[in-house]
Amino acid sequence: MADDKHAEKQGPAAHVSGKIDLETVRQLAALMSQHDLAELEVEQDDMAVRLRKGGATPAPAVSVVPVAAPVVPVIPAAGPAPAAPGAAAAEARAADLPAVKSPMVGTYYAASGPDAPPYVKVGDHVSEDTVVCVIEAMKVFNEIRAEMSGTIERVLVKSAQAVEFGQPLFAVRPE
Repeated sequence: MADDKHAEKQGPAAHVSGKIDLETVRQLAALMSQHDLAELEVEQDDMAVRLRKGGATPAPAVSVVPVAAPVVPVIPAAGPAPAAPGAAAAEARAADLPAVKSPMVGTYYAASGPDAPPYVKVGDHVSEDTVVCVIEAMKVFNEIRAEMSGTIERVLVKSAQAVEFGQPLFAVRPE
């Protein structure tokens, strides 16, 4: 088809030079389908036809490689450690108090950095606008506000711990 005597008309699926009728193109297309051909080129005298299925460019092949899940050893859960007598009383009191809850899934951080002091600690007074911690979600650090006034009675999570939506973070004694 590189001959100068074959001037081509460019199209997405067929290249034709010389004179050809539509019925011949239909017959060639039927021949392609019948024999499951992706491309057909015919040259005869001053006529040349090239037909391609699916347009000018074929779709790239995609391969999927299955990956085995990593083996995770199963460690039996240990029972809770016995609590000190004062800790049991504090736990019971914290359960009766309203909580500042996580508004999202992410990682809880008590401070803005590893060397920074925590935003709040037990005994601190907070108001509705007080930032009490940050939760990192999708590489974004979100400041979490108390949304209530009172005194922090108990911090319920450890820094760098994963938290769920609605999980209590702090027990607060309201004003």
